[in-house]
Amino acid sequence: MTSGSGEKRKRRGWTTKDIRELKSLAKKKTPARQIARELGRTEGAVRQKAMALRTSLATSKRGRRK
Repeated sequence: MTSGSGEKRKRRGWTTKDIRELKSLAKKKTPARQIARELGRTEGAVRQKAMALRTSLATSKRGRRK
């Protein structure tokens, strides 16, 4: 994946502090999108890490389409 200037993005490892924060926010039923913003990561990265840690995330509370 590249940014607009042609540079590759560098992956950031998950620190113990990041994992602790992810688990804490997940326990409070914080939506994945908000956790991602707070941790400075993508929603997909947060979801993948939560799945690897066997931590359940809150589902979105959007209204149902008719």
